[in-house]
Amino acid sequence: MDINGLITQYGYLAVIIGSIAEGETITLLGGVAAHQGLLTLPLVIAAAAFGGMVGDQVLFFIGRYFGQSILARFPRYQDKIEQAQALIRRHPYLFVIGCRFMYGFRIVGPVIIGASRLTPGIFIALNIIGAIVWASLFVSLGYLGGEIIYPWLEYLDGHLKYAVWVIIALVFVIAIRLWFKSRNKKR
Repeated sequence: MDINGLITQYGYLAVIIGSIAEGETITLLGGVAAHQGLLTLPLVIAAAAFGGMVGDQVLFFIGRYFGQSILARFPRYQDKIEQAQALIRRHPYLFVIGCRFMYGFRIVGPVIIGASRLTPGIFIALNIIGAIVWASLFVSLGYLGGEIIYPWLEYLDGHLKYAVWVIIALVFVIAIRLWFKSRNKKR
């Protein structure tokens, strides 16, 4: 099966799972796949929004029930955590929607929001809005960038099997070299 077949078969599921875990890269690639006609643009946006919303919702509830003990494990960052919680109290709407766009804050942001005791009803509503805006933006960027990225993906697809064999050969050579080094050290 070629890479296009895999994208067509598992693309939406991959977008959902990728959006739960990390997000930006997979949503951009989902947009590229939609540009090439392998996936449907509105469904990619919906899958990315759903995955992003579910991931942040789970992290919010982790923060709500275990956040104080989790955040206490990072005494070095207590000042920043307190600043973030003060910002959440002052501007909860902007913070909840915006934390998904803050690099390095995507995972810890919902945990801090949950620990700040923001009500779940407000978080759910804002999380849905933020997920839709975020998914629309990144999937659209991937869709628009598809013209640039697609030729590279075709090249990669055509040469992927060769790259796999090269990687296997390199791993084999490195393993033999390490084995010889360890053997010589024992002597």
